[in-house]
Amino acid sequence: MGGKCPHRKVKKRRFSHKSARRSNFLLKGDDMVFDELKKLVESGETKPLPLDEDLPGMGQFYCLHCDRHFANDEVREEHYRSKRHKKRMKQMNGASPHRQLDAELAAGMGRPDNGPKLMTMTFG
Repeated sequence: MGGKCPHRKVKKRRFSHKSARRSNFLLKGDDMVFDELKKLVESGETKPLPLDEDLPGMGQFYCLHCDRHFANDEVREEHYRSKRHKKRMKQMNGASPHRQLDAELAAGMGRPDNGPKLMTMTFG
């Protein structure tokens, strides 16, 4: 007795709607956003955003810290008051995020650290 139900068919494994569209919503890495913020602070000038029909709000309502576009100014202001944005602001204003070089050094794949060079003694 027991076993599987005879009318149950094996589902084909397909991408869900979200995972198929996920590539459209990829965000920049933390280190890229950190570098952009650093450049913006050093230059001190802000440029107007270009119009883009494919982005929400024609690409005019953008949060640089979170790398997100919004439909209008009200939604963006609501985002600025959110916990997620405040956490991201704190993260970006702190120390520099980890980079690929840090990961490679931690894994032992980077340049070897043989310590300081010692003075060689020559007789002659």
